[in-house]
Amino acid sequence: MTIIERYLAAWNETDAELRAKAVAELWTEDGVYTDPLANVTGHEAIAAVIAGAQQMFPGLVFTAGPLDDAHTNLVRFTWHLGPEGGEPIVIGFDVLDLAEDGRIRKTLGFLDKVPA
Repeated sequence: MTIIERYLAAWNETDAELRAKAVAELWTEDGVYTDPLANVTGHEAIAAVIAGAQQMFPGLVFTAGPLDDAHTNLVRFTWHLGPEGGEPIVIGFDVLDLAEDGRIRKTLGFLDKVPA
């Protein structure tokens, strides 16, 4: 499973314990997540942001968009949030800055399409 697949799986994980485990496996202990709605550091805070997104958009799932690219320690990709197999309600892209061990040191999120 690629880092993007694992990342999106963490965002889709609804079980709090499994989500916390996925976050701990993906991000460094001092990992940062920043987007227009959040700027947090650490596993618990990142897991809370994910839980908040799930509460804001119940039943919707994150899927990979058409773009992904990587160089050096950076990965960028588009993602969609919408009903399973349906038209996305939210579209964005994230940039992951990876640590030497392959875990995420920093996530920078951008929103391209949001509900009105």
